[in-house]
Amino acid sequence: MDGALAQFLPLILIFVIMYFLLIRPQQQKVKKHQAMVEALRRGDHVITQGGLHGKVTKVREDGDIDVEIAEGVKVRVVKSTVAQVVSKTEPASE
Repeated sequence: MDGALAQFLPLILIFVIMYFLLIRPQQQKVKKHQAMVEALRRGDHVITQGGLHGKVTKVREDGDIDVEIAEGVKVRVVKSTVAQVVSKTEPASE
């Protein structure tokens, strides 16, 4: 019985190390990205994963946003493709 545990101990240690070095940081990164995407609002300047820089003009209920990339040029992108928020707008005071 003791020999079987000694054989599986290195495998268990490798899994624990992989969890803390690879899996857990990736999960935290995904949660951070989801929180950033959920906090998007009109007026935020964003960069998409495709490299488009623009200003959010409308946040839609279906998971899309309208981004103005030039004066009068608007594109509709999926919220989750926003890679970075460059500048945030202040929340509207009530």
